[in-house]
Amino acid sequence: MTATTASPPSAVTFSGRLLFPFLRRLRLRLVASWYDRHLQRLDLAEIDEHLLRDLGLTREDVRRECAKSFWQR
Repeated sequence: MTATTASPPSAVTFSGRLLFPFLRRLRLRLVASWYDRHLQRLDLAEIDEHLLRDLGLTREDVRRECAKSFWQR
């Protein structure tokens, strides 16, 4: 008698990719939000004193926010 091997479901891959498609979308969304946060902090660092005063922020607030890593909120 020969043994038959079952093929894995189509959502599962074993070639280094994520196992489920929704995890891949989640990962892409997470990386996109990290990049967006990084760009926002770069923009914040360039705002002049007059606009910071309008926003109710100090230069110290900006320095503290820009010192955070991209994954920190």
